[in-house]
Amino acid sequence: MSGLLIAAPSSGSGKTTLTLGLLRALRDRGVDVAPGKAGPDYIDPAFHAAASGKTCFNFDPWGMRPSYLTSLAASHGAGRHFIVEAMMGLYDGAADGSGAPADLAALLGLSVVLVVDCARISHSVAALVSGYRGYRSGVSVEGVILNRVGSTRHEAMLRQALDGVGMPIFGVVYQDALLQLPERHLGLVQAGEHATLETFISHAADVVARCCNLDALQALSVSGGVHADHAVASIPPLGNRIAVARDQAFAFSYAHLLEGWRAAGSEIEFFSPLADEGPSEACDAVYLPGGYPELHAGRLAANAAFRKGMADAAARDAAIYGECGGYMVLGDGLIDAGGARHAMLGLLPLVTSFAARKRHLGLRTVTPLPGSPFAEPMRAHEFHYSTVVEEGQADRLFTACDAAGEDMGTFGLRRGNVAGSYLHLIDLAEAQA
Repeated sequence: MSGLLIAAPSSGSGKTTLTLGLLRALRDRGVDVAPGKAGPDYIDPAFHAAASGKTCFNFDPWGMRPSYLTSLAASHGAGRHFIVEAMMGLYDGAADGSGAPADLAALLGLSVVLVVDCARISHSVAALVSGYRGYRSGVSVEGVILNRVGSTRHEAMLRQALDGVGMPIFGVVYQDALLQLPERHLGLVQAGEHATLETFISHAADVVARCCNLDALQALSVSGGVHADHAVASIPPLGNRIAVARDQAFAFSYAHLLEGWRAAGSEIEFFSPLADEGPSEACDAVYLPGGYPELHAGRLAANAAFRKGMADAAARDAAIYGECGGYMVLGDGLIDAGGARHAMLGLLPLVTSFAARKRHLGLRTVTPLPGSPFAEPMRAHEFHYSTVVEEGQADRLFTACDAAGEDMGTFGLRRGNVAGSYLHLIDLAEAQA
């Protein structure tokens, strides 16, 4: 297999911006690109889609089985230019080091280009990139893009150092205030909330086209012989016709999950709770994904058609599942950052608070408990700042352990056909021998 992994020594190096610029610059050339995001990130893929005009899939080397990663890469990248943005640092993964972007590069045969933030480094860059290149066999670091370079003199120093270790330079990008994206508590502000996103991406593409060796990067991204013996199924669908909430409050659904449900024969339709829409009566399942309901709690509480549509779906025994933000909305109430409580759907005995903020972050392996809408162990990701402040009587949904295998007890609630938890489900867990 082959393709290109845009990686970095650490988060914050600028790899997202440069990946967006590369995707758009290649699209402007007429290149058929296949964007990907390593890891469980559910925000960056929307930016990749905006830049490329193509669906961006997650490729999570910890959360997805190797067979599923290979199958997804084959269906998504075959015959196209496969460009994946890494998460964190190239060798950063779970607590035991597994699931790093380097694992994905080794599995799929991706060429690695390191984006190095040079704002506070000069000749030491040679030692840094030499270490990354030689750290692990089977991971091919082909060269670097020098980012946030301060001056022509700074560039000359960096080039001199890298010439000494024979490290190819694919681009030199100077400091540019226009290449900064705004952030909030879960990462970047969502792509759909940027009024000037197209201007930003166009500028990033101009910078990449002018400052990087686009021909060389394009050559590295050729997917070549990506193939798999057969398609590999992921998490089974919730129903035959699934209503999926999708808007700025419910934006964290994984493309691979929805496509997997379609491949299994389910119909998917979307509705917007923020636009006061409910699921259609034809649906036998409803999925409320994560997002930012805490930023829109008052509006959601006031949307009568959404509330009635969800109550009707529950009454007709549709399978209703919410995760993270969707889980919060299924509860009795949500307390916003200012301390105001807003009535939610009341389908689960749960009150959550964004005023009592605490970061919850980690990789999880979950096992469904009896009565769950799921049947097999799965890999999942937890990332939220809200906390549970009230919880009533209901069945538990999952047992879970962390990436090191430590027992974390139970997660989520279930009451009849309504279930949810804070965990974002990614893929089925690898079967144990």
